[in-house]
Amino acid sequence: MNYLISMCIGYLLGSIPTAYLILKNVKSIDITNSGSGNVGAYNSYEVSKSKLLGLLVFLIDALKGLLSVYVVILVLPGGFSYPALSLFFAVLSHCFNPWINFNGGRGLAAAAGGASLLFPILLFIWLITWIPFYFIKKDIILGNVGATISSIILISLLSDTAYKFTFPKANSISIMILFATALLTIVLIRHIEPLKDFINSKK
Repeated sequence: MNYLISMCIGYLLGSIPTAYLILKNVKSIDITNSGSGNVGAYNSYEVSKSKLLGLLVFLIDALKGLLSVYVVILVLPGGFSYPALSLFFAVLSHCFNPWINFNGGRGLAAAAGGASLLFPILLFIWLITWIPFYFIKKDIILGNVGATISSIILISLLSDTAYKFTFPKANSISIMILFATALLTIVLIRHIEPLKDFINSKK
């Protein structure tokens, strides 16, 4: 039952379509049909031409991830698996949002918000590896994909160290690796189409 509660809390929080609601109400823009169609902070900035709105979407999406972890830790104390499962489902419903025809964002803000509390070293590794990948072509998508793949690999290679930076402590190293891999795989899946566009643009 606790696992089901964790999934429901994460899924409901993650499914709040932040960018869609803000741009629809503030700018009368349907973000699902504007710009890249991505329901996230960067596309919100691009279609609205407002850094403030882009930042607002990012912060609220990050808060969704953070709350999915924090609320579960409060109501279901006693382990890493419950908040980890909640964060996974928060990112899943953010990326494939049930309220807007399973469209959604790319999951980075929500994942970052939750990881900052639950698994900060994962966020740190992602940010550090993003920088060199971004500057290869100065492209955000390339940076995101490179950092995401690198983080999956590095968490596995540095598992003993990474394990020390899970809060609450992960039940085992294998569960920690499984969580990180599953979470980042969702993010990676949402980057497949823009990565294809990036590759095709360079031909």
